[in-house]
Amino acid sequence: MQATMIYGPRDIRFEDRPEPTIIQPTDAILSLSATCICGSDLWPYRGIAETAKPTPMGHEYCGVVEEVGREVRNIKPGQFVVGSFATSDNTCLICRDGYQSSCVQREFMSGAQAPPLRVPLADGTLVPTRDLPSKDAIPSLLATSDVLGTGWFAADAANVKPGNTVVVVGDGAVGLLAVLSARHMGAERIIAMSRHASRQKLARAFGATDIVAERGDEGVARTKDLTKGIGADSVLECVGTQDSMKQAIRSARPGGFVSYVGVPHGVELDGTELFFAHVHLHGGPAPVRRYLPELIDLVLNEKINPGKVFDLTLPIDQVAEGYRAMDERRAIKTLLQP
Repeated sequence: MQATMIYGPRDIRFEDRPEPTIIQPTDAILSLSATCICGSDLWPYRGIAETAKPTPMGHEYCGVVEEVGREVRNIKPGQFVVGSFATSDNTCLICRDGYQSSCVQREFMSGAQAPPLRVPLADGTLVPTRDLPSKDAIPSLLATSDVLGTGWFAADAANVKPGNTVVVVGDGAVGLLAVLSARHMGAERIIAMSRHASRQKLARAFGATDIVAERGDEGVARTKDLTKGIGADSVLECVGTQDSMKQAIRSARPGGFVSYVGVPHGVELDGTELFFAHVHLHGGPAPVRRYLPELIDLVLNEKINPGKVFDLTLPIDQVAEGYRAMDERRAIKTLLQP
């Protein structure tokens, strides 16, 4: 088979690799219906995160089960399934508390930018649909695997409630689906921080009521203007940089909630500022598995359409172009068809 590998900054190759096989008796092998490129994949692509050796890429996936290990009980060949970017047994204390992305047996998925995929801990990681979904539902089901699940966690961790005023920092795919999530949870006002016209348009389609193009202190000041000088009830940080984190904390009102779901790079918090900000902080790798059953149902019942975040679709053998398009901001998120 062929699969996506990264060799170094801006060096993506679709090349021959061994077919995945059952290694542990709790594994499953999937034939993927779709996969995609994540914003976090751009960190190694841009050289911000080091690539020490050729590395398989991809952690968002959905598809049909081809084979399962002898200890897999609930996942069956022929089922259509969606899985998280982090594996989980879904039985340990941490999983039962809803934080499957920190399961004691967790592995972070890789190698999903390929037609077949091995998934460890299949029973705890994969969620089957009742029937084989329609082709039109595939993009939105794929989104639940990470980008929607992460945006949903951002809204949940920031305590978004009906009537809230919400600020979303970041207009990548996660930030845009954080807007959708906040709207579905009943937020009355959603301020999306975005400087790009196409992303502003999609943010409004997903439920944003206001757009703030300014960043840094100017962005904070504009947010305060829109909230009568108080700040937002909930702020969702969906980037992972020092500037975005500072902007998020400073945009929240005292007593407000700040979630952080962007993979951090160079983020350091000032303890004194945080002390006097008087905000709740909660974030980390999104426990997507906690939300998957609900999100899959919302998609299949056509209550939400997160698949609109994919604005470029390519055959998987053109994956390198998908990376270039996202890196150059010609695309928000690239869907890859095996």
